[in-house]
Amino acid sequence: MNKISAAATLVILAGLMHACTWVKTTTEGESVRVASADAVSGCERKGKVTVSVKNRVSGVERKPTKVATELATLARNEGALLGGDTVVAETAVADGRQVFGVYHCGR
Repeated sequence: MNKISAAATLVILAGLMHACTWVKTTTEGESVRVASADAVSGCERKGKVTVSVKNRVSGVERKPTKVATELATLARNEGALLGGDTVVAETAVADGRQVFGVYHCGR
Protein backbone atom coordinates (compact mmCIF):
# COMPACT_ATOMS: atom_id res chain seq x y z
CA MET A 1 0.00 0.00 0.00
CA ASN A 2 2.87 2.37 0.78
CA LYS A 3 4.40 1.91 -2.69
CA ILE A 4 1.03 2.55 -4.31
CA SER A 5 0.53 5.76 -2.29
CA ALA A 6 4.00 6.99 -3.20
CA ALA A 7 3.42 6.23 -6.89
CA ALA A 8 0.03 7.97 -6.82
CA THR A 9 1.58 11.01 -5.16
CA LEU A 10 4.28 11.19 -7.83
CA VAL A 11 1.70 10.95 -10.61
CA ILE A 12 -0.40 13.72 -9.05
CA LEU A 13 2.64 15.97 -8.54
CA ALA A 14 3.83 15.38 -12.09
CA GLY A 15 0.37 16.29 -13.38
CA LEU A 16 0.26 19.46 -11.33
CA MET A 17 3.73 20.53 -12.45
CA HIS A 18 2.80 19.74 -16.03
CA ALA A 19 -0.13 22.17 -15.81
CA CYS A 20 1.83 24.97 -14.12
CA THR A 21 2.65 28.15 -15.95
CA TRP A 22 5.78 29.70 -14.52
CA VAL A 23 5.96 32.70 -16.83
CA LYS A 24 3.70 35.68 -16.27
CA THR A 25 3.18 38.63 -18.60
CA THR A 26 4.54 41.87 -17.18
CA THR A 27 2.55 45.09 -17.30
CA GLU A 28 4.84 46.28 -20.12
CA GLY A 29 4.61 42.95 -21.93
CA GLU A 30 0.83 43.18 -22.07
CA SER A 31 1.13 45.93 -24.70
CA VAL A 32 3.28 43.75 -26.99
CA ARG A 33 1.61 41.44 -29.50
CA VAL A 34 2.89 38.32 -31.22
CA ALA A 35 2.55 38.57 -35.01
CA SER A 36 3.62 36.85 -38.20
CA ALA A 37 6.55 38.09 -40.31
CA ASP A 38 4.29 39.60 -42.97
CA ALA A 39 2.56 41.76 -40.33
CA VAL A 40 5.73 43.77 -39.60
CA SER A 41 6.74 44.81 -43.12
CA GLY A 42 6.29 48.52 -42.37
CA CYS A 43 7.62 48.41 -38.82
CA GLU A 44 10.95 49.48 -37.31
CA ARG A 45 13.12 46.57 -36.14
CA LYS A 46 14.39 47.16 -32.62
CA GLY A 47 16.46 43.99 -32.26
CA LYS A 48 16.00 40.38 -31.29
CA VAL A 49 15.64 38.37 -28.12
CA THR A 50 16.51 34.78 -27.37
CA VAL A 51 14.25 33.35 -24.70
CA SER A 52 14.25 29.98 -22.98
CA VAL A 53 12.26 27.91 -20.51
CA LYS A 54 12.54 24.40 -19.12
CA ASN A 55 11.15 21.94 -21.63
CA ARG A 56 11.57 19.01 -19.21
CA VAL A 57 10.68 18.75 -15.53
CA SER A 58 12.08 15.82 -13.57
CA GLY A 59 12.86 14.08 -16.85
CA VAL A 60 9.31 14.47 -18.14
CA GLU A 61 8.84 16.49 -21.32
CA ARG A 62 6.43 19.41 -20.94
CA LYS A 63 3.62 20.00 -23.44
CA PRO A 64 5.04 21.74 -26.54
CA THR A 65 2.11 24.19 -26.59
CA LYS A 66 2.78 25.20 -22.99
CA VAL A 67 6.48 25.71 -23.73
CA ALA A 68 5.68 27.77 -26.85
CA THR A 69 3.19 29.92 -24.94
CA GLU A 70 5.71 30.64 -22.20
CA LEU A 71 8.39 31.50 -24.76
CA ALA A 72 6.03 33.96 -26.46
CA THR A 73 5.22 35.52 -23.09
CA LEU A 74 8.91 35.96 -22.30
CA ALA A 75 9.48 37.45 -25.76
CA ARG A 76 6.66 39.94 -25.18
CA ASN A 77 8.14 40.94 -21.82
CA GLU A 78 11.65 41.36 -23.27
CA GLY A 79 10.33 43.06 -26.41
CA ALA A 80 8.74 45.77 -24.29
CA LEU A 81 12.10 46.47 -22.65
CA LEU A 82 13.60 47.06 -26.11
CA GLY A 83 10.87 49.55 -27.01
CA GLY A 84 8.93 47.16 -29.20
CA ASP A 85 5.20 46.64 -29.50
CA THR A 86 5.34 43.50 -31.66
CA VAL A 87 7.41 40.30 -31.62
CA VAL A 88 7.80 37.73 -34.40
CA ALA A 89 9.17 34.21 -34.00
CA GLU A 90 12.32 33.88 -36.12
CA THR A 91 13.17 30.29 -35.24
CA ALA A 92 11.26 27.20 -34.25
CA VAL A 93 11.24 26.08 -30.63
CA ALA A 94 14.28 23.88 -29.94
CA ASP A 95 15.14 22.49 -26.51
CA GLY A 96 12.99 25.12 -24.81
CA ARG A 97 14.65 28.01 -26.66
CA GLN A 98 13.41 30.38 -29.38
CA VAL A 99 14.53 33.60 -31.09
CA PHE A 100 12.07 36.44 -31.68
CA GLY A 101 12.49 39.65 -33.66
CA VAL A 102 11.32 42.79 -31.87
CA TYR A 103 9.55 45.55 -33.82
CA HIS A 104 7.91 48.90 -33.19
CA CYS A 105 4.85 49.22 -35.40
CA GLY A 106 3.28 52.24 -33.69
CA ARG A 107 0.01 50.56 -32.94
